[in-house]
Amino acid sequence: MFKVLIVDDEEWNRNIIKNLGRWDEHSMEVVGEAEDGLEAMRMIERLNPELIITDMRMPGSDGVELMRKMSDRFPDKQVIVVSGYDDFHYARQAIRYKAVDYLLKPIDPQELNVVLARCCVSLRKRTERQGIDLELSSRWAAYEKRLGSYFNDLNGEGLRKVCRELQSDPELEAALKPETIRYLVKDTLLYLRELCAANALAGESDRPAELTDMPNSFQEGVRLISECYVNALEELIKQRKYKNKLHLGEVKSYLDHHYEEPIGLEQLAKLFFVSKEYLSKAFKQEYGLTVTDYVVDLRMKKAMEWLKSDEEVAIKRVAEMIGYEDVSYFHRVFKKHYGISPGEARKGSQGLKISNRKV
Repeated sequence: MFKVLIVDDEEWNRNIIKNLGRWDEHSMEVVGEAEDGLEAMRMIERLNPELIITDMRMPGSDGVELMRKMSDRFPDKQVIVVSGYDDFHYARQAIRYKAVDYLLKPIDPQELNVVLARCCVSLRKRTERQGIDLELSSRWAAYEKRLGSYFNDLNGEGLRKVCRELQSDPELEAALKPETIRYLVKDTLLYLRELCAANALAGESDRPAELTDMPNSFQEGVRLISECYVNALEELIKQRKYKNKLHLGEVKSYLDHHYEEPIGLEQLAKLFFVSKEYLSKAFKQEYGLTVTDYVVDLRMKKAMEWLKSDEEVAIKRVAEMIGYEDVSYFHRVFKKHYGISPGEARKGSQGLKISNRKV
């Protein structure tokens, strides 16, 4: 899967792009989001995306500054420019820095996917020239995704199982060339860096950064991956398990990043090594809401943003994006929360005062 980074200072604009792109169809995956050019450069270093979709007008380091820096340090990256202004200056800068295309807001879904398809073809050709078979690359990516899932769940046995399966994959071992192995191992360790940062693992997020001397053999590469992932996970478990007290800010941050997933109180307590009774009481005392109510409140606010910002996104799709597979249940929860249905909220047929709880 080709990795995509979306850069825009407005969250709902990033969400619109994520929703409109037919990523699987184009063999792409959105791996990160940045709010300005400075953050984008840091994420490019960590995530190594092949495609960057960037807004032009952003506070601080804008799209022009980002493309200027990328042209010096990452000239091989593909860039799609997005702007809410039909501004010749920005179009000229996009041409100067060899952007793939220049899209105007509001983004047309068909136009976006035509450009993504063109990028996919170009990236496939580049990949083939580098000797990386797409089918094998996708198989490696599936292992990598499972590693990330087990890491976030603090499942050491799961990590070791994936590494054993990868190590005993004869087709991958026979087909991958040494330069391809180095590329894939480096990419997988960069992913670990991102996992460490997302889990606030102090002192670990930079450790897999020493990537200058990558192994040439398949078995050595998998052993290195296994060692780095297992060591980082053990450090994360130690950090959470033996610190003096529960940091509720970390719990809240975890919920903010995983609200669309089916997370129960018992699972959350297990992840932070406390009893569910203690976690429930402490969270309610700190934020004035139970964990369940906080997640529902967050989901409803996200749903309202979607309903108000993009009429082309179906209500069923909005429900799915915030974690509700049953659209009827979503309708009931939304109406109980706001007093009107999602359809009425979208049409603006009634006044609505959104709760401003300070959480």
